[in-house]
Amino acid sequence: MSVRNYKFRLYPNPQQQKRLQNNLDVCRWVYNKFVEHVQNGFVSRNDLNYMLTELKQQESWLYNYHAKMLQMISTKLDAAQKSIIELNKKGYKVGKIGFVKYDQYRTFTYNQSGYKFEKHGSVNLLWLSKIGYIEIRKHREINGHIKQVIVSKSKSGKWHTCVTCDVDVVLPEIHLSESVGIDVGIKNFVYDSDGFVTPNPLNLKKMLKPLARIQRKIARRKIGSQNRKKAIKFYQIIHERIRNRRKDFLHKLSTKYAKKYDVVFVERLQKLNMVKNHFLVRKILDSGWGTFTNMLDYKCMLIEVTAKNTTVDCSRCGNAVPKSLAVRIHKCNICGLMLDRDHNASINILKKGLEICGADLNSNCLNIPQELREVTSVEILRVSRKQKNTIGFIRR
Repeated sequence: MSVRNYKFRLYPNPQQQKRLQNNLDVCRWVYNKFVEHVQNGFVSRNDLNYMLTELKQQESWLYNYHAKMLQMISTKLDAAQKSIIELNKKGYKVGKIGFVKYDQYRTFTYNQSGYKFEKHGSVNLLWLSKIGYIEIRKHREINGHIKQVIVSKSKSGKWHTCVTCDVDVVLPEIHLSESVGIDVGIKNFVYDSDGFVTPNPLNLKKMLKPLARIQRKIARRKIGSQNRKKAIKFYQIIHERIRNRRKDFLHKLSTKYAKKYDVVFVERLQKLNMVKNHFLVRKILDSGWGTFTNMLDYKCMLIEVTAKNTTVDCSRCGNAVPKSLAVRIHKCNICGLMLDRDHNASINILKKGLEICGADLNSNCLNIPQELREVTSVEILRVSRKQKNTIGFIRR
């Protein structure tokens, strides 16, 4: 049994938008009421639910809202308290749980009840208790038993729902012969051991001029005015477009690798140390390496290997060939191997991964080129060699 989430776009009419926003406001109000008690010390979820019962008796208008939705606020706050306690045990400096402002509370949850999906003609509808029917773009079927429905509002004002389901997972058979090593970078986002290269789109870099323009516009507006709020909303829309483009690229690329290969080996990068380089920090964060590995983790078998000397060592003879970041070609003075440095690193990553799995390095899993090939932008094949259901793998 595994958990799977489905995210769909909601299209509420103006009246439904007011009801949804009203639910957010009520949840935020109850949340801040709970925070008043939590700041004095830890309060369990059961005690918070007792407080909610007393609060309903004092404020009778709370009975107009779904009871389970309000109870999930105590669950959220209980999880936040436990997270702070764990961080304190690990030595992190964390503060107390603070009050939430109007624009910061963006989700509410219907757990176990209060929702249902229906279809009237060609229109799919989501029914929420105390709210009614809302049009939903159900672009794929929901498989499994629905556990809860989370309704969220983006900063740009769009409404979405995330459906959590329990699904039965059948683990497929894994073959190490269908494995690949991946080296991520800035110029080329992915260079794998089979020689396929995918350039980095750098979506943020393409939108720097519109972002700078709207930021200057915000700076000229009076603080607290409606014109400033409109400019900030457009600024948030631009960032949402950048995020959507990045996620679309990462999802498509990770899906292609998950369909084509059974096992994917990647480097275990110290990203927090890498972003200390002020010349590359923006491009590193714009690339989304961590998001890409997380997507591969739940789509196929992902194994991380140490990144030590993957760029320096020769993939054919193992000789150390030091090179600066500006040198893009690997040239070995012993065996004469000459190829792209990222391609050489991806082959070393594959070797390390196969050693972890105990595979034979002399098998046909490795395909080391004999000479430098022309580096071109090659897309990964759309058709997979072996179509499989690759849900539910656990990172080793």
